[in-house]
Amino acid sequence: MTTIETKSGSGSTRVRGIGLAAVRGLGLALVLLPGAVLCFTLSLVSIALIPIGIGLVTTPWVLTGVRAFADWRRVLAAQWCGVRIPSAYRPLPKDANPWTRTFALLRDPATWRDLRWLPVDMTAGFLTALLPALLLFYPLEGFAIAAGLWRVFPDGYWYGFVPVTGQASALAAGVLGLVILFFAHFLTPRLLEAHFRLTRAVLAAGQGELAERVRVLTETRRDAVDTSAAELRRIERDLHDGAQARLVAMGMDLGTIEMLLDKDPEQARRLLAQARQSSVDALTELRELVRGIHPPVLAERGLGDAVKALALRLPVATEVNVELPGRAEAPVESAAYFAVSEVLTNAVKHANADRIWIDLHHTEEGGGMLRISVTDNGKGGAVIGAGSGLAGVERRLGTFDGVLAVSSPAGGPTMVTLEIPCALS
Repeated sequence: MTTIETKSGSGSTRVRGIGLAAVRGLGLALVLLPGAVLCFTLSLVSIALIPIGIGLVTTPWVLTGVRAFADWRRVLAAQWCGVRIPSAYRPLPKDANPWTRTFALLRDPATWRDLRWLPVDMTAGFLTALLPALLLFYPLEGFAIAAGLWRVFPDGYWYGFVPVTGQASALAAGVLGLVILFFAHFLTPRLLEAHFRLTRAVLAAGQGELAERVRVLTETRRDAVDTSAAELRRIERDLHDGAQARLVAMGMDLGTIEMLLDKDPEQARRLLAQARQSSVDALTELRELVRGIHPPVLAERGLGDAVKALALRLPVATEVNVELPGRAEAPVESAAYFAVSEVLTNAVKHANADRIWIDLHHTEEGGGMLRISVTDNGKGGAVIGAGSGLAGVERRLGTFDGVLAVSSPAGGPTMVTLEIPCALS
């Protein structure tokens, strides 16, 4: 009895799965055809209008819509058929001007994959989405014809490859419908999965892009190792030349004080005061060293408060706006903190600015993105490299797949935007 119930339950589940695949395929086909045609047409027109300036405004909006359309299909592929289609879009600076956003989108290989996918989606994709519904619903017409519906059809009507001229041919149409329904039992779910596999074949990154990705990750890992080694050498040097030297001198002074306590108490008191000052200086240097490794406020209160504390120590009027509903992982917070510190140092030393604005916020798009912008009203002219320190910031962010964008025309203002993919806890 148990075996029979199990088979019955499995059969009903199979039937529901076939019906669900057909309905989903039909709904998807009805949406994807106009959607793909509209996205493809608007993209071509918008890109063609770039030379006259109109496309600079419209293209970011249109291509963002194309990405949303493609991401929707990625979600359906994962939820309906378990087909994972990774998204490989490069992050865009939030506050960049239309020119920068447009050409950043056009330089992204994923954008051109989307545009190549749209014609495939409106042709082969439409057919593969529609076939599950056709295989399930088309046999119903054959059964209706066999039941007598053929009498209301005009002469010369065909069902599939069967010409319906009488009851005998109508029964043949019913048999053909039964055969189609038999194959639908096996093929309907697989055809919907085939649709999403076709989508993945076009939208997924190619081997060339994956190789480039591996190369970039290798370089950022090497930079991270080099940076870590340089940081260790700096810590060793600071300890050796600073706190360690003061502690050694303090030990020598204490030894001298022991010998002078009875012979020259006045000199012993002077050396004792000197030793006490050396201990204070050593403690101050150790605190500065620890703050340079990982500021206590960053560990205790998070990135937002750490950046606010950093701004309070600046000799320039600084406004900080923080919208972070949670905390990122400690390595991400540390990288972001020191990147902001370097950018602020550049602004104070080289920009001749009298005001700085810092904005920190997090968005949920693309799995989560931490965005930090630092703007100053200085003289401008900042570039990545050229001894500005921004190249080091870029390498630090690259370890976490982050990007650095700089907008700094001559005469200012300068805006430095940092983006790091991450989720908040």
